[in-house]
Amino acid sequence: RGTDIKLGEGVKDLGGLLVVGTERHESRRIDRQLRGRCSRQGDPGRSKFFISLEDDLMRLFANSGPMSKILQNSMEEGEPLEHSLLNRSIETAQKKVEQQNYSIRKRLLQYDDVLNKQREIIYGIRNESLQGEDPSKTIFELVEEELDERLDSVSVSSESDFGSFVTWVNSHFPIGLKEEDLNGLEPDAILDAVLAKVKEAYRIKKTAENEKALLHLERFILLNSIDGRWQEHLTEMEELRRSVSLRSYGQKDPLSEYKNEAYTYFEELIGMIRTQLCSRLFRTATNMVAIENVKTMLARQAVAVGPGDAAQTSGGPVGTQPKEVALPKVAVKRAAPKVGRNEPCPCGSGKKYKQCCGR
Repeated sequence: RGTDIKLGEGVKDLGGLLVVGTERHESRRIDRQLRGRCSRQGDPGRSKFFISLEDDLMRLFANSGPMSKILQNSMEEGEPLEHSLLNRSIETAQKKVEQQNYSIRKRLLQYDDVLNKQREIIYGIRNESLQGEDPSKTIFELVEEELDERLDSVSVSSESDFGSFVTWVNSHFPIGLKEEDLNGLEPDAILDAVLAKVKEAYRIKKTAENEKALLHLERFILLNSIDGRWQEHLTEMEELRRSVSLRSYGQKDPLSEYKNEAYTYFEELIGMIRTQLCSRLFRTATNMVAIENVKTMLARQAVAVGPGDAAQTSGGPVGTQPKEVALPKVAVKRAAPKVGRNEPCPCGSGKKYKQCCGR
């Protein structure tokens, strides 16, 4: 294909190039390309196709009506058949195959489009974290979505449900949230108040961080939270794609079932990414000073969240804010000299440090 066959001397006098086909392709386009080989640039030529009625194309897709009419006349074994009805029957069979292949490709595209939309959302978050100047903006957007989702899942009027929300917040963010601080507030006001406390705690945490190192850490937290879950999600979607076709036996459209299940899977994926991001936001740091500061914040702001313990730990009227405590700057000092990887292990095993305790 794409290269003209140049005829040698005397070929034109013999009638030009002869193309012989031993079967007809499923696509008429391929047959036309073969025919075009023999008549390029105005050169003479002809084409001839020999097919069998036992070929898959004729056996599966050809109309049996014209065939029976042609075979009504008694013919000897091995005698070739030539008839205009036969040519039309072959072309009709090719059209059926082309329509079937088009339907298959269209169906596959509809399946791929579901995952492609999810991929656009995930890659949009990744690209924003990689190319954006402030990854923390993306982080707190996801944190806000997670807090909003948690608030929607609990009833603010129920003391037990609201207590579970406060417990979850305190287990992920060192803000010392108390139930009485949020009493009488609407859900939107609660969300704004909690998010403001989280941002303030993160601002304090940033005081001990190197700005450039923190930028890389924020990107690492985002990408690590997304990539691992996304890979697992792709595996789950592949398993769903293979299994959903069996639902056609239950008179259900596999594509509709796939879309519904894929939406549920994607909602769970986003939820797991947000939860993992919230749990890692204050559990990672670029240096030991920042880690000690977070520990101090956790120790200072840890309060009981039960209904009976809140009044004992408040230490003042409802709504009053505790005084800001200056965080200590902890100097990092080694208690012992650093052990090289190829030096003997201090435990006395006789092995190198990299092969013993330094693994």
